[in-house]
Amino acid sequence: MSFTIKFARIDNRLLHGQVATGWVNLVKPNRIFIVSDTVDKDQLRKTLLVEAAPSGIKANVLSVAKMIKAYGDSRLDSLQVLLLTEGPEDMMRLVEGGIPLSKINVGNMTFNEGETVIASNLSVNADDIEAFKYLAAHGSEMQRQQVPGDSPEDVMGLLRKAKLAD
Repeated sequence: MSFTIKFARIDNRLLHGQVATGWVNLVKPNRIFIVSDTVDKDQLRKTLLVEAAPSGIKANVLSVAKMIKAYGDSRLDSLQVLLLTEGPEDMMRLVEGGIPLSKINVGNMTFNEGETVIASNLSVNADDIEAFKYLAAHGSEMQRQQVPGDSPEDVMGLLRKAKLAD
């Protein structure tokens, strides 16, 4: 056994107001795992993100490797986790590492030079597209939804509409 991932979200802002209020209130996790090799190595960002957790919910920053290792730890069975990554590549690495993610919520992925905008506040590069394709091929349903009140949109449908996927 292992802990339960109640909600998995991709958002380049990680833990912020929409997550700390809207998604936490909807999902009701008892732990937040922020999974990012980059943040794990940045003490200032790590501290700020952990402190942004809502009252009563502990947040941890983990590298991808540490998250994969923790997933099989029976001492964590009682955890009901809200999982956050900055991009689809880390979600892909988690699935490659044996963590099943049947549903992934996709929030903000800010535009950077050379990327393609496929929806409001959702831009992708070639690596993102390949990661989304991998996740879809491995059973992950990915829904674009900024806040709980928004209507979900199928990410693969958005990629097909932009002629970035078959």
